[in-house]
Amino acid sequence: MAKLNIRPLDDRVVVQPSAAEATTAGGIVLPDSAQEKPQRGKIVAVGPGRLLDNGNRGDLSVSVGDEVIYGKYGGSDIEVNSEEYKILRESDILAKVV
Repeated sequence: MAKLNIRPLDDRVVVQPSAAEATTAGGIVLPDSAQEKPQRGKIVAVGPGRLLDNGNRGDLSVSVGDEVIYGKYGGSDIEVNSEEYKILRESDILAKVV
């Protein structure tokens, strides 16, 4: 992967979605139109944290390289260098895969 020239602001993170499943458990090949949008991905960039009332930055509970599960309709889809990414707020992330 080429260097990503995006720096998210505040408590936002940039996620590279995992590839959608192309076949079912029974081996049926799915066309692109029938594939579900992935809800899992790898964090490739994080912001500095949310600005708190006292002027300090709150720490994020995720970091670059973490694999996460996020809401189906959360965030914004972007394309950089023909690669698909999603920008999410930390609160849109449902879980970290351990």
